[in-house]
Amino acid sequence: MLDFTSALYLGIEHASRSLPGWDRLTLGKPAALESPPGTSQAEKQLAALSGCERASLASSTLHLFLDLFSVLARHDVNIFLDEGSYPIARWGVERAACLGVKTRTFPQHDAEGLHAALKSADSKPPVIVADGYCPGCGKAAPLTEYLACATERGGLLVIDDTQALGIFGQPAPWAPYGRGGGGSMRRAGLSSGRLVMGSSLAKAFGVPVAVLAGSAFLVEEFERRSACRVHCSPPSVAVIAAAARALQINRHCGDALRFRMAQLVSRLRSGLRRLGLIANAGLFPVQPLRLPEHLDAGELHEALQKRGVQTVLHAGTNDTRARISFVVTARHAFHEIDQAITGLADAMTVAQKCRLKRSI
Repeated sequence: MLDFTSALYLGIEHASRSLPGWDRLTLGKPAALESPPGTSQAEKQLAALSGCERASLASSTLHLFLDLFSVLARHDVNIFLDEGSYPIARWGVERAACLGVKTRTFPQHDAEGLHAALKSADSKPPVIVADGYCPGCGKAAPLTEYLACATERGGLLVIDDTQALGIFGQPAPWAPYGRGGGGSMRRAGLSSGRLVMGSSLAKAFGVPVAVLAGSAFLVEEFERRSACRVHCSPPSVAVIAAAARALQINRHCGDALRFRMAQLVSRLRSGLRRLGLIANAGLFPVQPLRLPEHLDAGELHEALQKRGVQTVLHAGTNDTRARISFVVTARHAFHEIDQAITGLADAMTVAQKCRLKRSI
């Protein structure tokens, strides 16, 4: 089976034999008392990677965003949520709303919509929340404009950069994604004490752990007031060791892995273009298909499965159809891309014939 469903974009995996041994998986105490070995070093490396003053590890983005917005709720702020934001950041915003913070949404990637929302609000500092990059639409958020809005009013811009961290970086002519893998802020050339980044390392870096990065003042307040650092288990020693290994791989060969992935995605897009299925611009490793009206995504997904090609089927909503995506990683081979395109062409023909038979 050709697997195009894994979000381990750079193909970084962490077998037990690749990690150093440990005497204890956990210290049996919360991070508020003592962080597991290796935490401080990983946090320093992640802060440097993203271009922030400080970073703090958390068990997941759920823990991170629930805590972060609970901390921000202690301040006299309003929250403005880009409606394209991923559910986990949204859940954090809902937590702040439960604590009495006024929240409102604005259209996805719409800087003018944000301006209008800010003008209709009171003078409290805004906390603007958005994903750094949207795989579904293939576009980056207008972070420069969002940050300008936050700065002008003495607020913050909070970015969920889970998709972009490890993929995008500082622009370079020879690097399709940029170099370094520092994420959306590096890609946009932004550096500010009013920028806050929350991200999982589970995508490009293959590690189920999250990081909060931002100004030293904010991260220190987060650690001081975090309920999860008191009441929940911290990341395990094994997970922290895997994070350190992923960051080492990124330093040594991350740009080469990103370049290979760009070649693979480009090859896939060439095949999709021949079939008339290109949905988005750009080389992000998640490539959704733009299906003709007469093709049913569920039927095509099943036909692909029967031909040994595993893809992601996204359920439709009230106003959108179900859709299919291919997810490419640096571990794919060029011949696997070609096989997938051949299988897709065949599956489309079969799905079309099935639809015609039902219409007769």
